[in-house]
Amino acid sequence: MIMVTGAQGQLASRTLQELAARGTPALGGSRTPAAGQRRLDFDDRAGLDLTGVSTLVLVSAGYAEDDRVLARHRAVLDAALRDGVGHVVYTSLTGAGDHLGFALAHRATERLVRESGLTWTILRNGLYAELFGALLRWTPDGLESAFGDGSLAAVARADLAAAAAVVAGSPDAHTGRTYELVGEPVTAADVAGRLAVAHRTVGLDAYRARLLADDTLLPFQPPMLASIASGVRHGFLGGVGPDLVRLLGRPLTDPLAVAAETAAALRPDNLQVAGMTVASSRPSAAT
Repeated sequence: MIMVTGAQGQLASRTLQELAARGTPALGGSRTPAAGQRRLDFDDRAGLDLTGVSTLVLVSAGYAEDDRVLARHRAVLDAALRDGVGHVVYTSLTGAGDHLGFALAHRATERLVRESGLTWTILRNGLYAELFGALLRWTPDGLESAFGDGSLAAVARADLAAAAAVVAGSPDAHTGRTYELVGEPVTAADVAGRLAVAHRTVGLDAYRARLLADDTLLPFQPPMLASIASGVRHGFLGGVGPDLVRLLGRPLTDPLAVAAETAAALRPDNLQVAGMTVASSRPSAAT
């Protein structure tokens, strides 16, 4: 049986949908399980139950400081070895992101996976096109960001979920492999152009100050987000590669369309842009 952790999250839930569409039985694990899912709380080591699981898709529990993330990942890997899991698929971070503020936990987890005694596959996921669109800020003049002219090899979350389903469905074919799953280069100006609005670049100092003043962010998030902006701006995250297309066996979902759709959905109600009043809903940012 395949289990996908973090089943209430967007990547994991899409992965489960992909597996179901392929006719591959899979179980979701979550600290807040829905009907038909198994409770799986990485902070509750004694309660971790992976019995009956042959392949574990370990979706990174990265929404915390590094020490907490690594403790969670170590706990679930220990439970996997104890309970007889045969293969672990870990959703990591693209190698181009080594300088990012959240890279350390991913690289350390990759080391834990390789040393776990389990067979493994590592999926080094690029940054989501949805995230890129969500990080663009609306102003009365159009869109604003700290990305400058830099590009991001953005990838649609759906494509990463599909890749995880491909690997989980045939783990033996991917044993010991590390895949770089990046998309196609997109710039903030590209997104603005698709939406027929202007784009303005702000300095990293102003961007960081805005993040630090945002009391809705957790302490680790401002440096994390600032590192993404700096990485894109200075050309470290725009590189492409063939692994994702090869795994999927099809062209990638257009990341520019996904980023633009996300940005458009986040436009505030009744914002005046280019002399027009635009009304739209504002869902929470995709991450």
